[in-house]
Amino acid sequence: MTYLFLLFFFTIIQARCWTGAENQKSLGVRGMENEISILEENSIRSKIHVIRGQQVMLDFDLAQIYGYETKNFNRQVKNNIERFDSDFMFQLSDSEFEEILRCKNFTSSWGGTRYNPYAFTEQGIYMLMTVLKGDLAVTQSKMLIRTFKEMKHFIQNNSHIFTELDNIKKHLVISDIHQTETDKKVDELFALMDKYNIKETQGVFFQGQIFDAYAKFESFLAAAKKEIILIDNYVDLSILQRLAKKKKGVNVIIYTDPKTKLTAQDVQTFNAQYPALTLNFTTKTHDRFLIIDNSTIYHIGASLKDLGKKCFCFDVLDPGYISMILKNL
Repeated sequence: MTYLFLLFFFTIIQARCWTGAENQKSLGVRGMENEISILEENSIRSKIHVIRGQQVMLDFDLAQIYGYETKNFNRQVKNNIERFDSDFMFQLSDSEFEEILRCKNFTSSWGGTRYNPYAFTEQGIYMLMTVLKGDLAVTQSKMLIRTFKEMKHFIQNNSHIFTELDNIKKHLVISDIHQTETDKKVDELFALMDKYNIKETQGVFFQGQIFDAYAKFESFLAAAKKEIILIDNYVDLSILQRLAKKKKGVNVIIYTDPKTKLTAQDVQTFNAQYPALTLNFTTKTHDRFLIIDNSTIYHIGASLKDLGKKCFCFDVLDPGYISMILKNL
C-alpha cells in the first residue's frame, strides 16, 4: 500500500507547475525559480519517506520547495514551535537518518553544520502553511493542499485494492512460513536418514518401468567397493554392459546356467577393459541374487536382462543367508 501511495503522490506532484519565486532577503529566501523547476523534474521522487509508519517530508526538501535556505526555514519553524506538536514534526534518530542515506543513496545537501533533519507529517505540512509567508509560500501551499486532497480521494476510491494487496501480502507471509516449516522437516528427515543409514529394503517395478528398474540395479552396483556376485541363470551380453559401470577395481563373479549364451571370448573381452570377471556355472538355483561386498544380498524377482519387462519386486535379505547360498551353489 505504501508504494502505491507514494507512486500516486509523486505523479500528482509532477503534474503541478511550480512558479513564482520572490526575493525574500529578510527571511533568507533565495531566488529559486529555476532551481525549483529542476527539482520538480529530477528529484521529487526521492522526497517522500516512510518513517515510523508515516509518510513524511524532510526539512531540507521542504526548504527547497518553499524557496528557503534550510537554516532559515528551521528558524521560522522554531519561532513558531508551539504550533508543531510531536505528531506534526519530529527529529530523526541517527539510525533513521542513516537508513535514508543508505536506501536513497544520496548525501545531505543542506550545507553548514550537519544534524539529524526534522520530519514533517501531513499535519505538520499543513501547519507550515500558516507560518511561511510570501507569494511563493502561498503558491506552494496551495499545491500541497490540492495534492493531499487528491491523494486522500485516490486512497478512498481504491481502498478495495489496498485491502486485496494486504490479503495477498498476508497469504504470501503464511505461505513462506509453511514452506519454511516443510523445508525444515525435510532437512530433519534427511539428517535422520544419514544418521541411521536408512536404506530401501524392498520395492516393486511394474511392466514398462524398464529405465527405473535398471537405474535401481545400477545403484546397487555403484555401491560395491570390492566385489559383486551375481547369481542368475540367464546372463547375456546386456548384463555385462551393465556390470561394466562398476567402480574400478571391483571384482565380478557370475554364477549362471551352463547353457548361457556367454562365451569365453565374451569374458576375455570384458576383462580386457573392466577386470576382473569370473564366470562359474551352476544348476542348483532358480531365483536371482545379487551380493555386494559380501555384506548385502538382494533377492530379485526377475532376470537382470528382463528388468521392467514385466512386474517384479526386489527385497534385501538377512546377510546371514550369504554364506549359506554360496555353499550350496
